[in-house]
Amino acid sequence: MMRCTSIDSARRRTRSIAVAIALCCGCSGPILRPQSPEARIDLPPMPDVKYVSAYSHPYGMNYVKVEGISLVTGLAGTGSDPPPTPQRAALMAEMNRREVDDPNRLLASGNTSLVLVRMFLRPGVQKGDQVDVEVRVPSQSETTSLRDGWLLSTRMAEMAVLGEQIREGHVLGIAEGPVMVDPSADPEKDQALATRGRILGGGVVLKSRSLGLVINEQHKSFRVSQDMAKSINHRFYAFVDGRKQGVATPKTDGFIDLVIHPRYADNVNRYMQVVRNIAIDESVDSLQARLLFLEQQLSDPLTAANAAMRLEAVGNDEAKETLRKGTKSNDPEVRFYAAEALAYLDDTAAVEVLADVARNEPAFRVNALAALSAMDDVMAYDALRSLLEVRSAETRYGAFRALWAMNEHDPFLRDEYLGKQFHYHALDVPGPDMIHVTQSYLPEIVLFGRSQHFQTPLVLDAGKSILVNGQADGKITVSRFSAGSEPQKREVSTSVDEVIRAIVELGGTYPDVVQALQQAKADGSLVGRFEVDALPEPGRRFDRSIQQASAETEGSADDEEARFELATPLPDLFRRAR
Repeated sequence: MMRCTSIDSARRRTRSIAVAIALCCGCSGPILRPQSPEARIDLPPMPDVKYVSAYSHPYGMNYVKVEGISLVTGLAGTGSDPPPTPQRAALMAEMNRREVDDPNRLLASGNTSLVLVRMFLRPGVQKGDQVDVEVRVPSQSETTSLRDGWLLSTRMAEMAVLGEQIREGHVLGIAEGPVMVDPSADPEKDQALATRGRILGGGVVLKSRSLGLVINEQHKSFRVSQDMAKSINHRFYAFVDGRKQGVATPKTDGFIDLVIHPRYADNVNRYMQVVRNIAIDESVDSLQARLLFLEQQLSDPLTAANAAMRLEAVGNDEAKETLRKGTKSNDPEVRFYAAEALAYLDDTAAVEVLADVARNEPAFRVNALAALSAMDDVMAYDALRSLLEVRSAETRYGAFRALWAMNEHDPFLRDEYLGKQFHYHALDVPGPDMIHVTQSYLPEIVLFGRSQHFQTPLVLDAGKSILVNGQADGKITVSRFSAGSEPQKREVSTSVDEVIRAIVELGGTYPDVVQALQQAKADGSLVGRFEVDALPEPGRRFDRSIQQASAETEGSADDEEARFELATPLPDLFRRAR
């Protein structure tokens, strides 16, 4: 045991040294592993190249937290009158600004609660984008549950407490919508869970975030700024108002503004890495020599990720040809990094490798699906559609989200915006029946298999006022109860699709539908799989001794025995809630 521990410690020290060397060299390669038999040690000398990364550092790559103080209404007596705090004073000021009648009476109601609201603006977020909103009660609140609540329209800004008063900066977003609380949360036993929730896609961004490059102090000059922008624009351009223009604009001698290239809209981190690996004022001879050097680096899994990224930054036909050779390597990691770079160059040669990886290798699945979604290629589209029928839940849903990112208006996805509240997709695909719901990203329900049915008898709650009652005769009655009026009813078959639609027709919200589905699964009335946020998991490790990992053993590799981590950035498309 002591000998194994010593060996593990030595391996960790070796990996740390390798990472430190890579960082000092301005590259981001995978953790050290035995050299591939395909790699050569007689590499040609690396040309003296001036990379963008040597002269600048990124701007706007952090997440920005914006907050608000607001009111949740529609609670069933589980709210409370907030104590005299700076939060209450701030909410009172906002209510007075909006000319709310008798705000103190409204706050004292048991059907309302003061809440703290926040959302995170990701790098490159644009005006009009929708983001998730987090809602929770303050620590001194007597509110017992936010279930069935509705967050009133809330201004979201960067906030700070100064002089015992809450100060806010510029308003950067607006939040509003139904609060989704964990359906399993019991207010008496899990008050912490019952008093916080999310509004999926309930925040609307009011101002785009800038993305750019800050030129290092020792290199600041208009010439450097212009030369860097020129080199970046030689590689990347976009169409703005129908006109072709470069993505980089030198604003000053110390700052270059960047427009996100559409192909990287769901992978801003990769975009910035590629931009920083662009060479400045490189001669033709130097580029030719560097391509030979990168070809050799690509053949070695130790340097393959960095080499593929730099070849992607070159982006010409010769770079693509080198990457195509990489997709035929005997080393699975080399094949993957080469194919991933080719996908962002929209080259068909990437598709077969990435589709196989998404199907069979959990460690690479996140990046493979995101790369396929970035392509404008019919083979990539067909490959993603074929993954909708596999057994792995995360692969199926990951492929669905990739198709959505590729073209959200694709008729095959059958997108409906039910009740103007959530996206609903009833897919006619083979494979095991499955229902997928989200608790992050955006409110969405996906049926994998349109002809799914509940087993009766059943009794389900869909929020506080809708009851789903199924008898043994194969009929289901969906009823809405309101004080002082006759119940509204819909009689439908056992079809899951019909029940969902009936709940929405009677005024049910997205959280109401999710609650009913979760209860049906827990009670055994829903036979097929029920998954919540079954996203491909990042951070998995890949054991090189296993050439074909089974999709049925996702994430089962022992981290202590793992060889290395994925070296390229996690795409925004599959980020989980912060």
